Amino acid sequence: MRTTLVATVAVAALLAPAATAAHAETGGKPGGGGGIPALTDSRGRVLTLRGWNVADKAHRGDQAFSAITEKHFRDMRAKGFNLARVVVFWDDLEPRPGHYSKDYLRRIERLLDWAHTYDMKVVIDAHQDVFGPAFGHRGIPEWATRTDGLPFTPNPDDWFSEYFEPAVQRAFTHLYEDEDLRRAQARMWRVLADRFEDHPAVFGYDLINEPMGELREGEDLATAARRIEREQITPMYDRIADSVRAVDRDGWIFVEPTPIVGEGVPTGLGRIDDPKVVYAPHFYNAGMEAGADYDPSAGWIESYEAAVTQYPKEYGVPVLVGEWGPLNSSLPHMNRFFREAMASLGRYSSGWAGWEWCYGGGYCAVDGAGAFRTNKELTAEPYAEAVAGTVRRSAYDPAARVYRLEYDAAGPRGSRVTELSLPPGSWQVEAGGRAIVLRPKPGRAVVLAAPGARVTVTVKATGRG
Repeated sequence: MRTTLVATVAVAALLAPAATAAHAETGGKPGGGGGIPALTDSRGRVLTLRGWNVADKAHRGDQAFSAITEKHFRDMRAKGFNLARVVVFWDDLEPRPGHYSKDYLRRIERLLDWAHTYDMKVVIDAHQDVFGPAFGHRGIPEWATRTDGLPFTPNPDDWFSEYFEPAVQRAFTHLYEDEDLRRAQARMWRVLADRFEDHPAVFGYDLINEPMGELREGEDLATAARRIEREQITPMYDRIADSVRAVDRDGWIFVEPTPIVGEGVPTGLGRIDDPKVVYAPHFYNAGMEAGADYDPSAGWIESYEAAVTQYPKEYGVPVLVGEWGPLNSSLPHMNRFFREAMASLGRYSSGWAGWEWCYGGGYCAVDGAGAFRTNKELTAEPYAEAVAGTVRRSAYDPAARVYRLEYDAAGPRGSRVTELSLPPGSWQVEAGGRAIVLRPKPGRAVVLAAPGARVTVTVKATGRG
C-alpha cells in the first residue's frame, strides 16, 4: 500500500513558497485549446482514458500477480473504466543479469489478455518504490543497485522518507550515469516492448514510476528535482525510447517527472526525442497522503494544475495522470475533493489512472463486495472514450448528472464512430446534428455522424443510479 507520512509533509513545507506562487492559470482542454494536444488513436480519434492501476507488490517469482484476477478487469469495465495501468517489476523480469523470466512475461500476457477481453487499454508501468529490493521494496534488481557503501536506515512507518537515505540516492545516480546499467535498463525495456508490441491491449509504456535522484549539498528539493529531471531523467527517457522504438513504432511513451511536481513545482524535464510522448505526472498531496482531510482553502489543486500544465504546453504533448487518489476518501471534505479533482483533470488531461483497483481498505477503489468506497463513485462519469472529429466542448455536470459533448465530425476520409462510456445506472443518450445513436451493449453508446457535421450529444441520468 502507498503510504507517505512525515517526510512528505516536510516536503510540502519546504516547497510551500513555490506552490503558492503558481495560482491563476488553468490548463487547456485537450484538443480544444490551451496548447495541450489530445491523445489520439490510430484512426485519429480523440481519446479519453480513465481507469485504475492494477498492482501486486506482495507476490513475486512463481507467485507474481497472484492477487490479480480476471475479475479486476471485468469489474473495472462494468463500472465504465477503459484503462488499466499494469504495474510490472524489473526485479521479477530480469532476476539475474541477461536472464529474462519467460514465466513472468507469460503472467504479464495473461493480464493483457484479460484487459483485451473487456476492451480495456493498458499502459505497462515499470514500477519502482525506493529503488528496489535492495532496500526492501520492488523495482530495480539488487544486481543493478550500487550504493558505494553509503548508509541506509529503513523507516517502515514512513517509507517515502527512505528516498532521502544516502544509499538510495546514490543508487539512482549510478542508474542514470553508469553505462552498463544504462544499457541493461534499455535492454529490459526492449524485451518488454518486443514481446508485447503486437498485443491489442497495449497502448503504451510508462518508462519508470516516480523517478528520484541524489540531492547535492546545499541544494533545496525543488532545485534538485529540476536538475535531476533535466540532466539525468531526460537523457534516460531518450535512451529507453530509442530502445522501445527499435521494436515498436506505434506505442505511446509515458514519461514522469519526480513526485515533487505534486507540490506545485513545474518539472525540469526537457524535450523527449520521440513523436508519441505522453506527460504522465502523479497527482498526490502530501497532507492527504499522510491521512489528512482535503483543505479547500489551501489552493493545492489550482497550484498543481498551473504547475503541471507548463510542460505539455511548452512541448506540445498530451497529459495522462498516472496515479492519484487520497489515502482516506471518507473524511468530511473528500466529497468536495473528488468533485474538484475530477473537474481539474478534465480541463487539461486526456485521462487518468487512480491508485488502485483492489478490494478492501486504504487506497482500494472498491470494498470486498465490489462496491465503491466512500466518494470514489464520483470517479465514474459518462465520458467520450473516442471522438471521431474535433472536440469543441466536453463536460459533465455532477449535480444535474448530465454529460454534454459537442464536436465537429471528421471529413469524408475520417472515422465516423464516436464511442461513449456510461457508468452503471440508467442513461438517456441523444444526438443532434446529422447523427444517430446506437446502444450496442450495456454501459456503451456509439454515435455515427455525417462527415463534417456539427454534432451535439447529451447524456442524462434517468434514474437514481
